[in-house]
Amino acid sequence: MPLPPDAADGTAVAPADARRLSRVFLDRLRDLDEGTRAHQYTRNTLIEMNVSLVKYVAGRYRNRGSGDLEDVVQVGTVGLIKAIDRYDPDRENEFTSFAIPYINGEIMRYFRDTSWAVHVPRRLQELRRALVTASELLASRLGRDPTAAELSDHLGVPREEVVEGLKAKAAYTAASLDTPSAEHDGPPGDGRALAETLGRHDTRLDLFENLHTLAPLLESIPARDRDILRMRFGQDMTQRAIGLELGISQMHVSRRIARSLETLRAGLLED
Repeated sequence: MPLPPDAADGTAVAPADARRLSRVFLDRLRDLDEGTRAHQYTRNTLIEMNVSLVKYVAGRYRNRGSGDLEDVVQVGTVGLIKAIDRYDPDRENEFTSFAIPYINGEIMRYFRDTSWAVHVPRRLQELRRALVTASELLASRLGRDPTAAELSDHLGVPREEVVEGLKAKAAYTAASLDTPSAEHDGPPGDGRALAETLGRHDTRLDLFENLHTLAPLLESIPARDRDILRMRFGQDMTQRAIGLELGISQMHVSRRIARSLETLRAGLLED
């Protein structure tokens, strides 16, 4: 397959051509002896041609708040090199699909090791990573978050160190309130800072207050009416099903529900 004259300079290859040419160079790399000049040239050209892929992945971390973008690209290039060395051209998957997880993995490892808001000893950084893995594993087994004692038993480290490691997790990142927010109702790029999105009214607080007020009011209505409300709104039963359950007509159920709701509504408004 003939190569364009600018293929010798991998950085000059357009991204659209890089995917096609990478396949050619990967096939050639497999047939070359490692350590030879031809092998080194082909490998270096592959790296140069796919730097744009590294920059694309690195761009996702532009607002991560730690490290210069150029540093992130250099770290991602390490992942690209690993992908080049491990890719098997005989497989059906595209090289880009194969390389992105390697690039992304190296970048995430870089942030994992450097993105600490305050200085934390290396042993606590390593313990934090172990705690994250152990917490996920135990949570899947227990159906809840594990306690410090359970994490201690699982990892075989003193409980005091586990507690210290859990505290260290809080020092992992610290976002600036001036950071542009990605979650708001305005148009993209309107420059709205994170601080401007905080302090919103939480409607769940109103729900909590209403339920707190409603609890004693429920005790003021007859037990049979409470049962009807529980079946209707707690068990999502139809009025007809409730009537069959209690041996009364559907109309009678409807009237008792309406009367109970009116009593509860009046109590809430009065309160």
